[in-house]
Order: sequence, then structure tokens, then C-alpha cells
Amino acid sequence: MHKTSNVLNKLPKSVQPAAKAGLREVWQAPDRATAEAAVATFAEKYAAKYDKAVACLVKDRDALLTFYDFPAEHWDHLRTANPIESVFATVRHRTVRAKGALSQDTARLMVFKLVMAAAKTWRRLKGENQLPKVIQGVTFRNGVEVTDTPAQSAA
Repeated sequence: MHKTSNVLNKLPKSVQPAAKAGLREVWQAPDRATAEAAVATFAEKYAAKYDKAVACLVKDRDALLTFYDFPAEHWDHLRTANPIESVFATVRHRTVRAKGALSQDTARLMVFKLVMAAAKTWRRLKGENQLPKVIQGVTFRNGVEVTDTPAQSAA
């Protein structure tokens, strides 16, 4: 989301709706190859006139497409920063209202309680059964676990 905003900020308002659709094709692609092709298409289409926008997108291509190396069930969660931002928005809202009434200990306690209260409304992680594999370092390609089968040798 942030990269989309950064790229769009480097384009004139009249071009932004079409460019946003092109960027959406990148992060909504079903696999890495399609996403790479969408980045190339975007770059080809806008490079002549808007090289700064294309450079902004292309320089972070690998980081933007990293989520394809995780289970497909997790992609929805990895594509957004909203869970992090919404929790801290609540904390920020409350701490601003409490101005000078906080010592370091009371601030820490209040933040803890606010995060615990916010956690009650979080939605469950899709594909939570995949987390142990991610932690163990199992390789995923385009959202599917890669299993290397040993080559069968003829006797």
C-alpha cells in the first residue's frame, strides 16, 4: 500500500487511476512470474514520461514480491500493514489524550492493556497451520511448499 502511494505521488493526477490499476495487477498477481511481468509492463508503459515513478517501483521489486515466498494462505496478511497501524492508532489516540498524566511505568501498562483489548477483535491468521513450517525455514514457491524429491536412480 505504501509503495503504491509513493509511486502514485510521482505521477500527475490525470494518470494516477490507470497507474493504480497497473500497480494493483502487480500485487494481486497469482504468482511471482505474473507479478514480474506486470512490473515490466508498468515500467514499459510509464518509463518514457515518468521515470521517477518507475524507478521508485523497480528499485524495491524484490522486497515487494517477497510475499510469494510464503504460504498462499498468508498473502492477504502480508500484503497489508493495516493490522500494525490500527493497533498503534488506538494507542496513539489514548496516549495523546492522557498528556502529562503518564509516568514511564503507567504508560507501559496503558499500552499493554490497549493492545490486549485490541487483540480481542483481531481476525485469525489464515493458514495458521503453516506457521511452524515458516519458522522452520521450509521453502515456498508461489505460495506452495517446495518438496524436493530425490531423483530415482535405475538399478
